Amino acid sequence: MLVSDFHYDLPEELTAQEPLADRAASRMLHLNRATGHWHDRQFRDFPGLLRPDDLVVFNNTRVFPARLYGRRSGLKSQPLSPSNPAARDFLRGRIEVLLTRQVSSSRNSNDPKEWKCLVRPGRKIGVGERLFFGEKNELQAEVVARGAFGERRIRFQPVDDFFDKIEKLGHIPLPPYISRAPRAGDERCYQTVYACAPGAVAAPTAGLHFDEPLLAALAARGVQFAYVTLHVGAGTFQPVREKNLAKHRMHGERYGIPAATVAAVEAAKRRGGKVIAVGTTTVRCLETSAAVHGAPVAGAAESDLFITPGFEFQVVDRLVTNFHLPRSTLLVLVSAFAGIEPIRRAYRHAIEQRYRFYSYGDAMLVDKIPG
Repeated sequence: MLVSDFHYDLPEELTAQEPLADRAASRMLHLNRATGHWHDRQFRDFPGLLRPDDLVVFNNTRVFPARLYGRRSGLKSQPLSPSNPAARDFLRGRIEVLLTRQVSSSRNSNDPKEWKCLVRPGRKIGVGERLFFGEKNELQAEVVARGAFGERRIRFQPVDDFFDKIEKLGHIPLPPYISRAPRAGDERCYQTVYACAPGAVAAPTAGLHFDEPLLAALAARGVQFAYVTLHVGAGTFQPVREKNLAKHRMHGERYGIPAATVAAVEAAKRRGGKVIAVGTTTVRCLETSAAVHGAPVAGAAESDLFITPGFEFQVVDRLVTNFHLPRSTLLVLVSAFAGIEPIRRAYRHAIEQRYRFYSYGDAMLVDKIPG
C-alpha cells in the first residue's frame, strides 16, 4: 500500500489556528456504519449517540512546557557551573530546545535527567556543548550524543525540583502547522480538562472537545469512563517518508494501562457495551497491549505499533478523532479503522462543508469496519 493513497489537498484557511472559546461548540462529522452515510452534527450531540452500557476511554497525558529557550557555551572542558568565570565569559548564542522524550525512566530527583530533543541552531550545537536555561541558570545540561534528523541527547545537571523548573521556564510547544506565536491562553486550551500525567509534547487533540458539562452529561446518561496514559511524542507530526507503507518504521511512545481500565473494558464487553476510544493515541495504547497479550493488560510499556488497513482491532469499537494531516500515520490508522474509501469521502465532505482541521479543529465520530 502506498502513502500516496492517503493524500488529500487542504485549503490553507481550513487549518484551525485558534481554539474555540467553547470547547464543546466544535462541529462533529458522524460517519455512521449502519447507514453508510455521514451526518453533520455538533460535538454536544456526542452523549446522545452513546448508550448507558458504553465505556469511553480517555488518554490523560498532560502536555508539559517542553520548549526551552537558553544559551550555549562553546567550552567543552569547564565544569558545568554558572559560578565559573570562564564559563560566564564564553556564554553566547540564544538556543531553542524542544524536549521530545525522557530517556531515563527514574523519577528520583537526584538522578541526571537524559532527554532526546530537537535543537536550534542544530549545526552549531555539538557533543560536549553546555546549555544554560533561565536568568540564573536554574537548569543546565550537556549534549551527550547526536542522532538522525538533527536530534540530540542531553543530560541535565541534577536538581531537586526538575519538573517544577521545567514548568517555570518552559513554553507549550504548539504544532508546526499553527503559524502564529504561542500565547498565554494556549497553556489552558492546548490541554484536555482531565490531563494529569505530565509527559506529552503534543496534546491528544480529540480530547480537547470535552469540557466539564459534557462529561457530566455523559455520566448522567450512565456512560462509564476509564483512562490510559500515552505520552504523545513529536513523531506524531512526522509524515510517512517511505513510498511503501510497509517500509515505514513507527516512532515509539511510552504508555500505561491501569488495572481499573482493564477491568472496565472487560466489564463493558461482557454487558454488550461499546468501547469508545477518544483519540488515536488511546487506540494505539489499547490495541498494542491486546496485540501482544491477546487482551489489554495492566502495566507500562512502549508502543511502536503502526496500524494500517487490514489490522484486526480487538478492543475499540468506536473512535472520536480529529481531522489529520495528509500522508500521516494517524490518517492511516483512522482509515484502517473505518475504511479507506469511507474516510476519503468523509474528508472530501468535510472540506466542502468548511470543517476546521487539525489540533484546534473539529471532530469525527467513526465506527469500526464490521468484522
